[in-house]
Amino acid sequence: MTQSTSPDLPATGAAPDERVIRPEVPPSGFGCVECLAHPEGWWVHLRRCAWCGHIGCCDTSPEQHATRHAHESGHPVARSFEPGESWFWDYERNEPTEPADGVDLVPPVSRPVPQGSPAPRDRVPADWRRRIHRVGVEPPPEA
Repeated sequence: MTQSTSPDLPATGAAPDERVIRPEVPPSGFGCVECLAHPEGWWVHLRRCAWCGHIGCCDTSPEQHATRHAHESGHPVARSFEPGESWFWDYERNEPTEPADGVDLVPPVSRPVPQGSPAPRDRVPADWRRRIHRVGVEPPPEA
């Protein structure tokens, strides 16, 4: 992992995991912080910042808050917050990463399974598949 420019991360020279992963920090909640603050906000999948616990929506989601958080905060690593997924992503390098020594974040490590995806269910528009970001994929035809 590369050195982050965030002012609240430890200085250069710290071990990579010490700079970007704080396993003891709990998640900020069970949904994307910014989407929940907006009456029409919704997401496809969730990501958890490995430094501060911020929960943001994935790059497939309309607003891509996890990536925005990584770039604006300087917190470069996030973990999937989806059930059954345990991978980490380095936004500075734009690639998957693995913490040293099998370090993982404090539970809960995913959203509740009954929450489903996309969510929140009462906010997801009927044409949600047309509104998501798909890199290199054509949107589905009009229904």
